[in-house]
Amino acid sequence: MISRRPYVALLCCAALALLATRSGAAPAVRGLPDFTALVEQVRPAVVNVSTVGGKASTDGDQAAPEGRQAPQLPEGTPFDELLRKFFEDRGREMPNVPRESLGSGFIISQDGYILTNRHVVRGGNEIVVRLSDRREFNARVVGMDKSSDIALLKIEAKGLPVVRIGDSNRLKVGEWVLAIGSPFGFDHSVTAGIVSAKGRALPNENYVPFIQTDVAINPGNSGGPLFNLNGEVVGVNSQIFSRTGGYMGLSFAIPSDTAMRVVEQLKTSGKVSRGWLGVFIQDVNGDLAQSFGLDKPYGALVARVLPDSPAAKAGIHVGDVIIKYDGRVVDHSSSLPPMVGNTAVGSKARVTVIRNRKPVELSVAIRELPDAPQAEAQAPEAKPQESLNSRLGLAITLPTDAQREALDLSKNGVIVERVAPGPAEQAGLRAGDAIAMLDGVKITSVDQFHRVVKGLGAGKLVSVLVHRKGGPLFLTLRLPAS
Repeated sequence: MISRRPYVALLCCAALALLATRSGAAPAVRGLPDFTALVEQVRPAVVNVSTVGGKASTDGDQAAPEGRQAPQLPEGTPFDELLRKFFEDRGREMPNVPRESLGSGFIISQDGYILTNRHVVRGGNEIVVRLSDRREFNARVVGMDKSSDIALLKIEAKGLPVVRIGDSNRLKVGEWVLAIGSPFGFDHSVTAGIVSAKGRALPNENYVPFIQTDVAINPGNSGGPLFNLNGEVVGVNSQIFSRTGGYMGLSFAIPSDTAMRVVEQLKTSGKVSRGWLGVFIQDVNGDLAQSFGLDKPYGALVARVLPDSPAAKAGIHVGDVIIKYDGRVVDHSSSLPPMVGNTAVGSKARVTVIRNRKPVELSVAIRELPDAPQAEAQAPEAKPQESLNSRLGLAITLPTDAQREALDLSKNGVIVERVAPGPAEQAGLRAGDAIAMLDGVKITSVDQFHRVVKGLGAGKLVSVLVHRKGGPLFLTLRLPAS
Protein backbone atom coordinates (compact mmCIF):
# COMPACT_ATOMS: atom_id res chain seq x y z
CA MET A 1 0.00 0.00 0.00
CA ILE A 2 1.37 3.44 -0.96
CA SER A 3 1.43 6.02 1.85
CA ARG A 4 -0.41 9.30 1.27
CA ARG A 5 1.70 11.25 3.79
CA PRO A 6 4.27 12.66 1.28
CA TYR A 7 1.46 13.94 -0.95
CA VAL A 8 -0.34 15.53 2.00
CA ALA A 9 2.88 17.23 3.09
CA LEU A 10 3.49 18.50 -0.45
CA LEU A 11 -0.02 19.96 -0.67
CA CYS A 12 0.40 21.64 2.72
CA CYS A 13 3.70 23.26 1.59
CA ALA A 14 2.09 24.49 -1.64
CA ALA A 15 -0.82 25.96 0.28
CA LEU A 16 1.49 27.75 2.71
CA ALA A 17 3.58 29.15 -0.17
CA LEU A 18 0.44 30.43 -1.93
CA LEU A 19 -0.79 32.02 1.29
CA ALA A 20 2.56 33.69 1.93
CA THR A 21 2.66 35.08 -1.60
CA ARG A 22 -0.86 36.51 -1.36
CA SER A 23 -0.12 38.08 2.04
CA GLY A 24 3.07 39.69 0.75
CA ALA A 25 5.34 37.72 3.08
CA ALA A 26 7.44 36.22 0.28
CA PRO A 27 9.14 38.38 -2.38
CA ALA A 28 8.28 37.92 -6.02
CA VAL A 29 10.84 35.97 -8.04
CA ARG A 30 12.47 38.08 -10.75
CA GLY A 31 14.42 36.87 -13.71
CA LEU A 32 17.67 38.31 -15.03
CA PRO A 33 17.26 41.43 -17.18
CA ASP A 34 17.12 41.20 -20.96
CA PHE A 35 19.51 43.82 -22.35
CA THR A 36 18.75 43.33 -26.05
CA ALA A 37 16.25 46.18 -26.48
CA LEU A 38 18.39 48.49 -24.36
CA VAL A 39 21.50 47.83 -26.45
CA GLU A 40 19.63 48.43 -29.73
CA GLN A 41 18.36 51.74 -28.32
CA VAL A 42 21.63 53.19 -27.00
CA ARG A 43 24.42 51.68 -29.12
CA PRO A 44 24.15 54.17 -32.06
CA ALA A 45 25.28 57.01 -29.75
CA VAL A 46 28.46 55.21 -28.61
CA VAL A 47 31.63 56.00 -30.57
CA ASN A 48 35.19 54.82 -30.97
CA VAL A 49 37.84 57.46 -30.21
CA SER A 50 41.44 57.15 -31.39
CA THR A 51 44.41 59.45 -31.73
CA VAL A 52 46.78 59.65 -34.68
CA GLY A 53 50.40 60.67 -34.24
CA GLY A 54 51.72 62.49 -31.21
CA LYS A 55 53.09 60.97 -28.05
CA ALA A 56 51.40 57.79 -26.87
CA SER A 57 49.76 58.01 -23.49
CA THR A 58 51.49 56.39 -20.53
CA ASP A 59 48.45 56.32 -18.26
CA GLY A 60 48.30 52.54 -18.40
CA ASP A 61 44.67 52.36 -19.50
CA GLN A 62 45.10 52.56 -23.24
CA ALA A 63 44.33 49.70 -25.55
CA ALA A 64 46.96 48.22 -27.80
CA PRO A 65 46.92 50.32 -30.98
CA GLU A 66 44.64 48.64 -33.47
CA GLY A 67 46.64 46.39 -35.80
CA ARG A 68 49.91 46.88 -33.90
CA GLN A 69 50.21 44.33 -31.13
CA ALA A 70 48.20 41.79 -29.17
CA PRO A 71 46.94 42.46 -25.63
CA GLN A 72 49.19 41.21 -22.85
CA LEU A 73 47.46 38.07 -21.60
CA PRO A 74 48.54 35.87 -18.69
CA GLU A 75 50.17 32.61 -19.69
CA GLY A 76 47.74 29.73 -19.95
CA THR A 77 44.67 31.92 -20.47
CA PRO A 78 41.96 30.11 -22.46
CA PHE A 79 41.90 31.24 -26.10
CA ASP A 80 45.07 33.35 -25.64
CA GLU A 81 46.64 31.89 -28.78
CA LEU A 82 43.46 32.58 -30.73
CA LEU A 83 43.41 36.22 -29.62
CA ARG A 84 47.10 36.71 -30.34
CA LYS A 85 46.63 35.26 -33.84
CA PHE A 86 43.67 37.58 -34.39
CA PHE A 87 45.73 40.66 -33.57
CA GLU A 88 48.73 39.46 -35.58
CA ASP A 89 46.51 38.89 -38.62
CA ARG A 90 44.99 42.36 -38.29
CA GLY A 91 48.51 43.80 -38.06
CA ARG A 92 49.47 42.17 -41.37
CA GLU A 93 46.29 43.51 -42.99
CA MET A 94 46.86 47.10 -41.78
CA PRO A 95 50.61 47.52 -41.26
CA ASN A 96 50.71 51.29 -41.75
CA VAL A 97 47.98 52.46 -39.35
CA PRO A 98 49.74 55.01 -37.13
CA ARG A 99 47.15 55.26 -34.36
CA GLU A 100 48.64 55.74 -30.90
CA SER A 101 45.73 55.24 -28.49
CA LEU A 102 42.25 53.84 -28.51
CA GLY A 103 39.22 54.48 -26.35
CA SER A 104 35.51 55.09 -26.35
CA GLY A 105 33.09 57.97 -26.02
CA PHE A 106 29.44 58.92 -26.46
CA ILE A 107 27.48 61.65 -28.22
CA ILE A 108 25.69 64.09 -25.90
CA SER A 109 24.25 66.49 -28.50
CA GLN A 110 22.91 66.16 -32.04
CA ASP A 111 25.36 68.80 -33.29
CA GLY A 112 28.42 66.73 -32.39
CA TYR A 113 29.54 67.20 -28.79
CA ILE A 114 31.20 64.01 -27.53
CA LEU A 115 32.28 63.09 -24.01
CA THR A 116 35.28 60.86 -23.33
CA ASN A 117 38.24 60.51 -20.92
CA ARG A 118 41.08 63.00 -20.99
CA HIS A 119 43.70 60.26 -20.97
CA VAL A 120 42.21 58.80 -24.17
CA VAL A 121 42.95 61.93 -26.24
CA ARG A 122 45.81 63.57 -24.38
CA GLY A 123 48.97 63.85 -26.48
CA GLY A 124 47.42 63.09 -29.87
CA ASN A 125 48.04 65.34 -32.87
CA GLU A 126 44.82 64.24 -34.52
CA ILE A 127 41.68 62.75 -32.98
CA VAL A 128 39.46 60.48 -35.04
CA VAL A 129 35.90 59.59 -33.99
CA ARG A 130 34.25 56.58 -35.63
CA LEU A 131 30.46 56.28 -35.35
CA SER A 132 28.43 53.08 -35.18
CA ASP A 133 27.57 53.45 -38.90
CA ARG A 134 31.35 53.47 -39.68
CA ARG A 135 31.52 57.15 -40.60
CA GLU A 136 34.70 58.83 -39.38
CA PHE A 137 35.21 62.45 -38.33
CA ASN A 138 38.14 64.49 -37.17
CA ALA A 139 37.40 65.94 -33.75
CA ARG A 140 38.69 69.03 -31.98
CA VAL A 141 39.16 69.29 -28.22
CA VAL A 142 36.78 71.80 -26.65
CA GLY A 143 38.39 71.37 -23.25
CA MET A 144 39.95 68.87 -20.87
CA ASP A 145 39.96 68.57 -17.08
CA LYS A 146 42.79 66.69 -15.38
CA SER A 147 41.15 66.35 -11.95
CA SER A 148 38.10 64.50 -13.29
CA ASP A 149 39.79 62.94 -16.36
CA ILE A 150 37.01 64.32 -18.58
CA ALA A 151 37.47 65.61 -22.15
CA LEU A 152 34.86 67.28 -24.34
CA LEU A 153 35.22 66.84 -28.11
CA LYS A 154 33.36 68.36 -31.05
CA ILE A 155 32.82 66.97 -34.55
CA GLU A 156 31.15 68.78 -37.44
CA ALA A 157 27.93 66.82 -37.97
CA LYS A 158 24.18 67.28 -37.57
CA GLY A 159 21.27 65.05 -36.56
CA LEU A 160 23.42 62.59 -34.62
CA PRO A 161 21.97 59.99 -32.23
CA VAL A 162 22.45 61.04 -28.61
CA VAL A 163 22.39 59.40 -25.19
CA ARG A 164 20.08 60.40 -22.37
CA ILE A 165 21.84 61.56 -19.20
CA GLY A 166 20.56 60.03 -15.96
CA ASP A 167 20.87 61.01 -12.29
CA SER A 168 23.85 59.13 -10.83
CA ASN A 169 22.79 60.18 -7.32
CA ARG A 170 19.80 57.84 -7.63
CA LEU A 171 21.95 54.79 -8.35
CA LYS A 172 21.72 52.06 -5.74
CA VAL A 173 24.29 49.47 -4.80
CA GLY A 174 23.24 46.17 -6.39
CA GLU A 175 21.54 47.86 -9.35
CA TRP A 176 22.16 46.44 -12.84
CA VAL A 177 24.32 48.54 -15.17
CA LEU A 178 25.65 48.05 -18.70
CA ALA A 179 28.76 49.30 -20.50
CA ILE A 180 29.47 49.71 -24.21
CA GLY A 181 32.96 50.39 -25.54
CA SER A 182 35.92 49.23 -27.59
CA PRO A 183 38.05 46.93 -25.42
CA PHE A 184 41.25 45.98 -27.28
CA GLY A 185 39.70 47.53 -30.41
CA PHE A 186 36.57 45.35 -30.46
CA ASP A 187 34.05 48.08 -31.30
CA HIS A 188 30.70 48.30 -29.50
CA SER A 189 31.35 45.43 -27.11
CA VAL A 190 28.62 45.13 -24.49
CA THR A 191 29.22 44.02 -20.88
CA ALA A 192 26.94 44.10 -17.86
CA GLY A 193 27.11 43.82 -14.09
CA ILE A 194 25.98 45.53 -10.92
CA VAL A 195 26.93 48.59 -8.90
CA SER A 196 29.35 47.34 -6.26
CA ALA A 197 29.74 50.58 -4.28
CA LYS A 198 29.36 54.36 -4.57
CA GLY A 199 31.54 57.27 -3.55
CA ARG A 200 34.81 55.39 -3.87
CA ALA A 201 38.00 57.45 -3.47
CA LEU A 202 41.03 56.46 -5.53
CA PRO A 203 44.65 57.60 -5.04
CA ASN A 204 45.30 61.06 -6.54
CA GLU A 205 41.61 61.39 -7.50
CA ASN A 206 40.26 63.68 -4.77
CA TYR A 207 37.40 65.31 -6.64
CA VAL A 208 35.60 62.28 -8.10
CA PRO A 209 33.35 60.02 -5.97
CA PHE A 210 33.73 56.99 -8.25
CA ILE A 211 31.04 54.39 -8.94
CA GLN A 212 32.51 50.92 -8.44
CA THR A 213 31.03 48.11 -10.56
CA ASP A 214 31.84 44.54 -11.53
CA VAL A 215 31.17 45.29 -15.21
CA ALA A 216 33.97 43.85 -17.36
CA ILE A 217 36.09 46.86 -18.41
CA ASN A 218 39.38 46.57 -20.30
CA PRO A 219 41.79 48.95 -22.08
CA GLY A 220 39.77 50.63 -24.81
CA ASN A 221 36.60 50.92 -22.71
CA SER A 222 37.88 54.18 -21.24
CA GLY A 223 35.54 57.10 -21.91
CA GLY A 224 32.59 54.87 -22.78
CA PRO A 225 29.16 55.15 -21.16
CA LEU A 226 27.75 53.24 -18.20
CA PHE A 227 23.97 52.82 -18.60
CA ASN A 228 21.20 51.98 -16.15
CA LEU A 229 18.28 49.78 -17.17
CA ASN A 230 16.32 52.86 -18.29
CA GLY A 231 18.91 53.47 -21.01
CA GLU A 232 20.33 56.56 -19.24
CA VAL A 233 24.04 57.29 -18.87
CA VAL A 234 24.89 57.25 -15.16
CA GLY A 235 28.68 57.12 -15.46
CA VAL A 236 31.77 57.37 -17.65
CA ASN A 237 33.93 54.23 -17.51
CA SER A 238 37.38 55.40 -16.54
CA GLN A 239 39.61 53.03 -14.58
CA ILE A 240 40.14 49.47 -13.45
CA PHE A 241 42.02 47.95 -10.56
CA SER A 242 44.24 45.22 -11.93
CA ARG A 243 47.42 43.34 -11.09
CA THR A 244 47.73 42.02 -14.65
CA GLY A 245 46.59 44.93 -16.82
CA GLY A 246 43.28 43.20 -17.57
CA TYR A 247 39.88 43.07 -15.91
CA MET A 248 39.78 41.64 -12.37
CA GLY A 249 36.25 42.53 -11.25
CA LEU A 250 36.93 46.08 -10.00
CA SER A 251 35.85 48.80 -12.44
CA PHE A 252 35.37 52.49 -11.71
CA ALA A 253 33.18 55.06 -13.46
CA ILE A 254 32.91 58.84 -13.10
CA PRO A 255 29.33 59.68 -11.98
CA SER A 256 27.27 61.37 -14.67
CA ASP A 257 26.42 64.36 -12.48
CA THR A 258 30.13 65.02 -11.89
CA ALA A 259 30.92 64.58 -15.59
CA MET A 260 28.14 66.89 -16.77
CA ARG A 261 29.12 69.66 -14.35
CA VAL A 262 32.58 69.51 -15.90
CA VAL A 263 31.12 69.48 -19.43
CA GLU A 264 29.07 72.63 -18.83
CA GLN A 265 32.13 74.54 -17.63
CA LEU A 266 34.26 73.26 -20.51
CA LYS A 267 31.58 74.39 -22.96
CA THR A 268 31.34 77.89 -21.54
CA SER A 269 34.92 78.68 -20.53
CA GLY A 270 37.15 75.82 -21.69
CA LYS A 271 38.31 75.12 -18.13
CA VAL A 272 36.90 73.98 -14.79
CA SER A 273 36.78 75.99 -11.56
CA ARG A 274 36.41 74.18 -8.24
CA GLY A 275 35.72 75.31 -4.72
CA TRP A 276 38.65 75.37 -2.27
CA LEU A 277 38.69 75.07 1.51
CA GLY A 278 42.44 74.95 2.14
CA VAL A 279 42.91 72.02 4.53
CA PHE A 280 44.81 68.74 4.61
CA ILE A 281 42.53 66.03 5.96
CA GLN A 282 42.60 62.36 6.90
CA ASP A 283 40.16 59.62 7.88
CA VAL A 284 39.14 59.03 11.48
CA ASN A 285 39.75 55.47 12.70
CA GLY A 286 38.48 53.91 15.93
CA ASP A 287 41.42 55.05 18.08
CA LEU A 288 41.33 58.60 16.72
CA ALA A 289 37.56 58.76 17.26
CA GLN A 290 38.11 57.78 20.90
CA SER A 291 40.91 60.32 21.40
CA PHE A 292 38.77 63.15 19.95
CA GLY A 293 35.63 62.17 21.87
CA LEU A 294 33.55 60.91 18.91
CA ASP A 295 30.95 58.21 19.50
CA LYS A 296 32.00 56.47 16.26
CA PRO A 297 34.63 56.88 13.50
CA TYR A 298 33.42 59.44 10.95
CA GLY A 299 34.26 62.88 9.61
CA ALA A 300 37.40 64.47 8.16
CA LEU A 301 40.22 65.20 10.60
CA VAL A 302 42.06 68.45 9.82
CA ALA A 303 45.81 67.79 9.86
CA ARG A 304 46.86 71.13 8.37
CA VAL A 305 45.28 74.51 7.60
CA LEU A 306 46.93 76.47 4.79
CA PRO A 307 47.75 80.12 5.55
CA ASP A 308 45.37 82.74 4.15
CA SER A 309 42.98 79.98 3.01
CA PRO A 310 39.17 80.05 3.36
CA ALA A 311 39.50 77.56 6.25
CA ALA A 312 42.05 79.73 8.07
CA LYS A 313 39.89 82.85 7.69
CA ALA A 314 36.82 80.96 8.92
CA GLY A 315 38.62 79.80 12.07
CA ILE A 316 39.07 76.09 11.29
CA HIS A 317 41.89 74.68 13.44
CA VAL A 318 44.27 71.75 13.18
CA GLY A 319 42.70 68.94 15.18
CA ASP A 320 39.12 69.88 14.25
CA VAL A 321 37.00 67.03 12.90
CA ILE A 322 34.69 68.23 10.11
CA ILE A 323 31.46 66.22 10.51
CA LYS A 324 29.08 68.29 8.35
CA TYR A 325 29.46 70.41 5.22
CA ASP A 326 26.51 72.54 4.12
CA GLY A 327 24.13 70.28 6.05
CA ARG A 328 25.51 67.01 4.61
CA VAL A 329 27.16 64.49 6.90
CA VAL A 330 30.84 63.80 6.13
CA ASP A 331 31.06 60.04 6.58
CA HIS A 332 34.65 59.70 5.36
CA SER A 333 37.42 62.19 4.68
CA SER A 334 37.15 61.28 0.98
CA SER A 335 33.57 62.59 0.96
CA LEU A 336 34.65 66.17 1.68
CA PRO A 337 36.73 67.16 -1.42
CA PRO A 338 33.90 66.49 -3.92
CA MET A 339 31.48 68.44 -1.70
CA VAL A 340 33.84 71.43 -1.58
CA GLY A 341 34.85 71.12 -5.23
CA ASN A 342 31.22 71.27 -6.35
CA THR A 343 30.53 74.40 -4.28
CA ALA A 344 30.20 77.58 -6.34
CA VAL A 345 33.24 79.83 -6.04
CA GLY A 346 32.35 82.91 -3.97
CA SER A 347 29.51 81.29 -2.06
CA LYS A 348 29.42 80.57 1.67
CA ALA A 349 29.21 77.10 3.18
CA ARG A 350 28.21 76.05 6.70
CA VAL A 351 30.73 73.74 8.34
CA THR A 352 30.27 71.83 11.60
CA VAL A 353 33.42 70.68 13.41
CA ILE A 354 34.10 68.80 16.62
CA ARG A 355 36.56 70.80 18.73
CA ASN A 356 37.50 69.89 22.29
CA ARG A 357 34.76 67.23 22.16
CA LYS A 358 32.05 69.82 21.36
CA PRO A 359 30.37 70.82 18.05
CA VAL A 360 31.26 74.25 16.63
CA GLU A 361 29.39 75.92 13.73
CA LEU A 362 31.42 77.95 11.24
CA SER A 363 30.76 79.82 7.99
CA VAL A 364 33.36 79.53 5.20
CA ALA A 365 33.65 81.77 2.12
CA ILE A 366 34.70 79.32 -0.62
CA ARG A 367 37.41 80.43 -3.06
CA GLU A 368 38.68 78.91 -6.31
CA LEU A 369 41.08 75.98 -6.07
CA PRO A 370 44.57 77.33 -6.91
CA ASP A 371 47.41 75.51 -8.61
CA ALA A 372 49.54 73.45 -6.21
CA PRO A 373 52.67 75.34 -5.11
CA GLN A 374 56.06 73.82 -5.91
CA ALA A 375 58.42 73.09 -3.04
CA GLU A 376 61.97 74.38 -3.35
CA ALA A 377 65.04 72.38 -2.34
CA GLN A 378 67.07 73.71 0.59
CA ALA A 379 70.73 73.25 1.46
CA PRO A 380 71.42 70.87 4.37
CA GLU A 381 72.19 72.34 7.79
CA ALA A 382 73.87 71.07 10.94
CA LYS A 383 71.49 69.22 13.26
CA PRO A 384 71.18 70.02 16.98
CA GLN A 385 71.96 67.32 19.53
CA GLU A 386 69.17 64.78 20.05
CA SER A 387 67.30 64.22 23.32
CA LEU A 388 65.94 60.82 24.42
CA ASN A 389 62.41 60.27 25.75
CA SER A 390 62.50 56.80 27.31
CA ARG A 391 58.77 56.75 28.15
CA LEU A 392 57.81 56.78 24.46
CA GLY A 393 60.96 55.16 23.08
CA LEU A 394 62.16 57.90 20.75
CA ALA A 395 64.93 60.46 20.39
CA ILE A 396 63.99 63.99 19.31
CA THR A 397 65.73 67.17 18.30
CA LEU A 398 64.85 70.66 17.13
CA PRO A 399 64.27 71.00 13.37
CA THR A 400 66.66 72.87 11.13
CA ASP A 401 65.37 75.71 8.96
CA ALA A 402 65.43 73.40 5.94
CA GLN A 403 63.35 70.80 7.81
CA ARG A 404 60.85 73.44 8.89
CA GLU A 405 60.49 74.56 5.29
CA ALA A 406 60.25 71.04 3.86
CA LEU A 407 57.73 69.84 6.47
CA ASP A 408 55.80 73.13 6.81
CA LEU A 409 56.42 73.39 10.55
CA SER A 410 56.33 77.15 11.01
CA LYS A 411 57.62 77.80 14.56
CA ASN A 412 56.38 74.56 16.12
CA GLY A 413 57.49 70.95 16.23
CA VAL A 414 60.34 68.62 17.08
CA ILE A 415 62.05 66.09 14.79
CA VAL A 416 62.12 62.36 15.49
CA GLU A 417 65.73 61.19 15.11
CA ARG A 418 65.41 57.57 16.25
CA VAL A 419 62.56 55.25 17.22
CA ALA A 420 63.13 52.33 19.61
CA PRO A 421 60.69 49.51 20.44
CA GLY A 422 57.88 51.01 22.50
CA PRO A 423 54.72 53.15 22.28
CA ALA A 424 56.09 55.49 19.57
CA GLU A 425 57.02 52.59 17.29
CA GLN A 426 53.64 50.93 17.86
CA ALA A 427 51.90 54.21 16.95
CA GLY A 428 53.70 54.31 13.59
CA LEU A 429 56.17 57.12 14.27
CA ARG A 430 59.38 56.92 12.29
CA ALA A 431 62.68 58.72 11.95
CA GLY A 432 62.31 61.99 10.05
CA ASP A 433 58.79 62.70 11.31
CA ALA A 434 58.07 66.05 12.91
CA ILE A 435 55.79 66.04 15.96
CA ALA A 436 53.77 69.26 15.85
CA MET A 437 51.05 68.49 18.39
CA LEU A 438 50.57 65.97 21.20
CA ASP A 439 47.21 65.42 22.94
CA GLY A 440 45.95 68.73 21.51
CA VAL A 441 48.97 70.71 22.76
CA LYS A 442 51.23 72.46 20.22
CA ILE A 443 54.86 71.40 20.64
CA THR A 444 57.23 74.38 20.65
CA SER A 445 60.48 72.96 22.07
CA VAL A 446 62.24 69.78 23.16
CA ASP A 447 61.84 70.59 26.87
CA GLN A 448 58.15 71.36 26.45
CA PHE A 449 57.66 68.05 24.63
CA HIS A 450 59.16 66.16 27.58
CA ARG A 451 56.90 68.06 30.01
CA VAL A 452 53.77 67.25 28.00
CA VAL A 453 54.73 63.55 27.85
CA LYS A 454 55.43 63.49 31.59
CA GLY A 455 51.97 64.90 32.34
CA LEU A 456 50.08 62.27 30.33
CA GLY A 457 48.21 59.66 32.36
CA ALA A 458 49.32 56.03 32.35
CA GLY A 459 47.50 53.97 29.71
CA LYS A 460 45.96 57.05 28.11
CA LEU A 461 45.23 57.05 24.36
CA VAL A 462 46.31 60.38 22.82
CA SER A 463 46.51 61.87 19.33
CA VAL A 464 49.82 62.91 17.75
CA LEU A 465 50.00 65.32 14.82
CA VAL A 466 52.92 64.29 12.61
CA HIS A 467 54.36 66.15 9.62
CA ARG A 468 56.20 63.94 7.16
CA LYS A 469 57.01 63.99 3.46
CA GLY A 470 53.68 63.60 1.70
CA GLY A 471 51.70 65.69 4.18
CA PRO A 472 50.59 65.91 7.81
CA LEU A 473 48.58 63.19 9.54
CA PHE A 474 47.30 62.24 12.97
CA LEU A 475 48.40 59.03 14.71
CA THR A 476 47.21 57.58 18.01
CA LEU A 477 49.67 56.74 20.76
CA ARG A 478 48.88 54.73 23.90
CA LEU A 479 50.97 55.57 26.95
CA PRO A 480 52.46 52.68 28.92
CA ALA A 481 50.29 51.44 31.77
CA SER A 482 52.99 52.15 34.34
